[in-house]
Amino acid sequence: MKFSPGDIIEIEGANGLHYVQVTHDHTSYPEVVRALGGTHDSRPADIHELARSETAFTAMTALGSAIENERISGSRIGNAAIPEQDLAFPIFRMPIRNKQGDIAYWWLWNGQGLRYETGLTPEAEKYPMREVMSAEAFLRRLAESL
Repeated sequence: MKFSPGDIIEIEGANGLHYVQVTHDHTSYPEVVRALGGTHDSRPADIHELARSETAFTAMTALGSAIENERISGSRIGNAAIPEQDLAFPIFRMPIRNKQGDIAYWWLWNGQGLRYETGLTPEAEKYPMREVMSAEAFLRRLAESL
């Protein structure tokens, strides 16, 4: 299953319905999505208003594949404009550890290139981790983003 930027996906969770919006499609990675915070008992009437919701978290996850293989129960319910603050490809962070397991520095990736920082600013600490989140981890994170 292939999703496009702007697609709104409804995901059935144990505690209700969750919504995510696909923000980016990278040639080498799965979909980048933003979780639209909260759990719903029923589908909101206006998905465009839903798309203007605050981003609970951003992640890379093979959402289309997970839905296709029934690891996640969900479907595309429409397409809406991506909020301006989420239009740019997000910066992801990844710790690089030394032999002792301590973080030696951080790689910051903007979808095209890497740069490194020896320490993170408070803003950079909020960047999502550069990882492809499993379906199970993604569902757990959605459930926690009440």
